[in-house]
Amino acid sequence: HVQLVESGGGSVQAGGSLRLSCGASGSIYGDACVGWFRQVLGKGREGVARILTGVGTTDYVDSVKGRFTISEDNANDTIYLQMNSLKPDDTARYYCAVEPGGSCSVGGRPREASHFSYWGQGTQVTVS
Repeated sequence: HVQLVESGGGSVQAGGSLRLSCGASGSIYGDACVGWFRQVLGKGREGVARILTGVGTTDYVDSVKGRFTISEDNANDTIYLQMNSLKPDDTARYYCAVEPGGSCSVGGRPREASHFSYWGQGTQVTVS
């Protein structure tokens, strides 16, 4: 069983930065797809960034390209999301998700929320 814990959310002014962390524990062996998603009330979860651990390939939604960076710290089983130049539209609850042994694409498309097996509780990001 995999457990994920997000941290690092908070309130910042537009143009500011935050770094989210996703700590993982449990049975993750080999490569895994780890994704950061975000959700606002009344909307579905939007994929923000994904990384294939051990390989390091990444993908981003267009709205965050050049501003957000997803990275891994294998020694500490932690995935980070560095968020720079934050905008009010980035306000959401951010979740990390893991699909052990899975690629970050399904059917030629980025792995969507419904195709991740494990989720954290999320961390709120508010940009004003």
